[in-house]
Amino acid sequence: MKEALRVRAVQGLSVTALLLAWEGVARAGWVDPLFVPAPSAVLGAFGRIGRAALAGLGDTLLKTAIAYVLAVVIGVGGGLLLGAVRPLRRAVNPFVIALYGMPKILVLPWIVLSLGFGATPAVVYATIHGAFPILVLVTGAVRDVDRNLVTVARAFGARRWQLYWKVVLPAIVPTVLAGMRLGIVFCLLGVLVVEMFAGVRGMGYVLSSLANGFQAPELFAATALVSAASIVIVLSLDVLNDRLAQWRGEVR
Repeated sequence: MKEALRVRAVQGLSVTALLLAWEGVARAGWVDPLFVPAPSAVLGAFGRIGRAALAGLGDTLLKTAIAYVLAVVIGVGGGLLLGAVRPLRRAVNPFVIALYGMPKILVLPWIVLSLGFGATPAVVYATIHGAFPILVLVTGAVRDVDRNLVTVARAFGARRWQLYWKVVLPAIVPTVLAGMRLGIVFCLLGVLVVEMFAGVRGMGYVLSSLANGFQAPELFAATALVSAASIVIVLSLDVLNDRLAQWRGEVR
């Protein structure tokens, strides 16, 4: 407990020192306020854009949540299937790796042309963006499960569902959580990209408008909101990771 408080204190002091140094540099005129405003100016900008930014952030997070659920279902389900069925993995995995390595921005114009403007292309693009990291990681995790554990479970008469529940799933939990952390970041990035470049309503559109208007304090404030939301989401996944780690130990 004391160590955790000490870590939090160090983190708080580090952030405070960084903000004070930033404020000092900005007030000394060492940076152009048109591009790098002082933290005090950013703080004042929250009041000017608060309502619009929060509304845009809500739209973005809603689309991100939908895309994330779809990406997790596709990524985890597809990874379990490809990892468990060797012939299917050998046939499909080269295409999965090729698509994973391809810049997803290349398919964005086709998605917009096919689905038009609105929330749908943002959700579809973000789902594609987030599903592949999860799919690749889960496939590798299932493939690399210790075969001795599987052999022992089968020797004790474990059925297929018991094999997955008692052996495979506990073994791949860390990798699944790692994929989910990557997936949420990629889904949020995908939604923001579509909102920025396709003019879809949301936080990406707000950021793009502020950047085009050279409203640096407001742009920094909006960016800080997105960053704070991302941090909260990742920390929530860390809590889920701790709980699943306990379940993993109980199952084993």
